[in-house]
Amino acid sequence: MRARELLDRLRRDLAPTEEAIRRHPYLEAVERGRAPVGSLRQLACEQYWIVSSDRRSFAHLASRFPEPPAGDLFLAMAQGEGEALRRLSRLASSLELSARELASFRPAPLCHAYTGYVAWLALNGSRADVAAAFLVNLAAWGASCRRLAEALRPRCDVSFFELFATPSPDFEEQALAVVEQGLTSGDAPEGAERAAALLQAYELAFWDGLAKAL
Repeated sequence: MRARELLDRLRRDLAPTEEAIRRHPYLEAVERGRAPVGSLRQLACEQYWIVSSDRRSFAHLASRFPEPPAGDLFLAMAQGEGEALRRLSRLASSLELSARELASFRPAPLCHAYTGYVAWLALNGSRADVAAAFLVNLAAWGASCRRLAEALRPRCDVSFFELFATPSPDFEEQALAVVEQGLTSGDAPEGAERAAALLQAYELAFWDGLAKAL
């Protein structure tokens, strides 16, 4: 199976989950101005824990798979999370959250499942598993961030959301090259299918966890 064929199939199979994210009540509440500031603070705190963990996960993946194109992709993803952390501090400040409050926050289980699975992939996933899962997931996350940036611009700093709203134009081709590298080396496409489905489901669970604060 070629990488592009696998990606097309994953996008078809996971379209219902992506549609559920697109229609999620939390995103709709933010767009309608109905999300209280407490829920926005939770969003910032949850993302602090997710981004901090994902940065280490991607760095670990780069050490597991140092050869290009996988090593280059995972290192770039770790660096991207570093920039996201810097921008997240601006979001937190605009919501009157201190660094101590971010660090002492206790993540909600539904919101934290996503980053827990990313850490599992960093330890156990193949190159194809990780690259395919994020090819599918980052499209959904980027679309959500575009909506949040537009809706929240009058209320807080939105540079964190803007970072993800416009992904690198080279990301898809780079990630497809990693999937192809993995498949050629013997990574099972079934593993990539499982990883993509779970990561997308945990993305949906993240929004479910936030909706409890509405």
